[in-house]
Amino acid sequence: MTSRSGTANRLPLRQPRIAELIANDLRSSILSGELSDGDSLPKQEDLAARFGVSQPSIREALFTLESEGLVVVRRGARGGAVVRRPRSDVAAFMSAMVLQSGGTSIDDLAASVALVEPLCAAEAASSADRATLVAHLRQVQQAAEAAVGDGASFTPLARQFHDGIVRGCGLQSLSLVVGVLESLWSAHERRWAARTAGEGRYATDAEMEAVLHAHAKILQAIEDGDRDTAAEISRRHVQATQLRVLEEIRDHTVEASALGPRWTRS
Repeated sequence: MTSRSGTANRLPLRQPRIAELIANDLRSSILSGELSDGDSLPKQEDLAARFGVSQPSIREALFTLESEGLVVVRRGARGGAVVRRPRSDVAAFMSAMVLQSGGTSIDDLAASVALVEPLCAAEAASSADRATLVAHLRQVQQAAEAAVGDGASFTPLARQFHDGIVRGCGLQSLSLVVGVLESLWSAHERRWAARTAGEGRYATDAEMEAVLHAHAKILQAIEDGDRDTAAEISRRHVQATQLRVLEEIRDHTVEASALGPRWTRS
C-alpha cells in the first residue's frame, strides 16, 4: 500500500541502543581473534572513556556478552570481564536445553545422528587431510581394543571414534552442526553404558568385538578414499549399535544434564 505522495508505507527503523553498539564492537573483536581467550577487558571506567558513554551502558553491554557466553564477569574489588571464545560444547548444551524444553525424544536424536554421521564419514574419505584423521582413529581403535571386557571404559572410547569422524570430516560448518548432535547422543550412550555395566547387563565381549570390526572397515574405507563404502558401513553400524541403547531409553527425552559440567568454564 502506498501513501498519497506515492511512497510506500514503512515501519520506522529501530535505532540501536548505545549498549548494543558497544556489545557489537566488543563481540567483533572477540570473534575476529583480536581479543584472545582469557584476555581481560579494560575496566568499566576505561571502556566508558573509550566509547564516550556512561558506565551503565558499559555494564549493559557486558551483560549482553556474558549472556552470550563471550565473557565472564567477575564481581568484587579484583573483578573484571574476561574473554571466552565460543566453544562447540556450549553450543551442544544450549541445543540440548532447546530440545529438552521441546520434549524431544532420544529416538528422534538417534534418528538424526544415523542420518548425518554417514555423510561425515563420506566427507572424511574425501578430505585432503584424511591421513591425519586415520592416524588419530587408529590410536582410538587400539585403546578401545584394550578396553574390551570393560564396558564403562569401552563405550567412551568407541564414541571417541565416532566423534573423531565428525570432527575430521573436513567441513567446519558440517562438523560443528553434526558434532552437536553427536555430543548429545554420546552423552546419553555413556550414561546408559555406566548404568548397564554397573548392573552387569552391558554388551558381551563378542558384541564389543563386532563394534571394533565395523570401525576397522569404516577406517579402511576412509583411508582408501572410498566415500560410498564409508557412508554405507557407517549407516549400518550406527543404526545397529543404537538399537541396544534405544531398547531402554527410546521414549526418554533429551536431557541437557547428560552433558555434565564440561560446558562451563570459570
